[in-house]
Amino acid sequence: MDRRTMLLYAVTDRAWVGRQTLYQQVESALKGGITCLQLREKNLDEDTFYEEAVEIGKLCRSYGVPFIVNDRVELAVRCRADGVHIGQKDGNPADVRRMIGKERILGVTAKTVEQALAAEQAGADYLGVGAMFSTSTKRDTYVISHDEVRRICRAVKIPVVAIGGISEDNILRLSGCGVDGAAMVSAVFAAEDIESQCRKLRKLSEQMIGAGLREA
Repeated sequence: MDRRTMLLYAVTDRAWVGRQTLYQQVESALKGGITCLQLREKNLDEDTFYEEAVEIGKLCRSYGVPFIVNDRVELAVRCRADGVHIGQKDGNPADVRRMIGKERILGVTAKTVEQALAAEQAGADYLGVGAMFSTSTKRDTYVISHDEVRRICRAVKIPVVAIGGISEDNILRLSGCGVDGAAMVSAVFAAEDIESQCRKLRKLSEQMIGAGLREA
């Protein structure tokens, strides 16, 4: 999997829908340069989620950006998403890999080197590592150390995206951790002008990775 896909990874959150629909927000983010989009809907019923996923999936494909569904493996297959992302409590990665086939992307959340290696061995294409900072998106957030992130990045061969509480104010603090990019929720979708915000965040992510390469 191309590591550049992780550069600016946007994760949706319906809490910020208002002035724009979620579809419009996603299109603004795509215009601003996001490199991957994860549709996360914890409370939608399956039929509504499916209809939304089909439309947003088409939109992402029109921009050449991978479309990932959070957690709902069967629905991801049904709506022909490019991939699915699961947490440690959302199923066995090896079982999910068999369900989605070899052609789809499998992302797995990891908080330790052991979890990272197990996910890689089970067939994960990339890892989501965090939370990097405290976040309001998840109340039970466990913040991992930057040293642990470095150990994870050194232990695996697959791309790693940092997630959890990342914003334009702290993203550069990830320089030198070894990650391939940053996944963001409110930093993208709570913005007044999502398109221009994503342009700014993409430059910061590129700067963060470039600084890390110089430090290495």
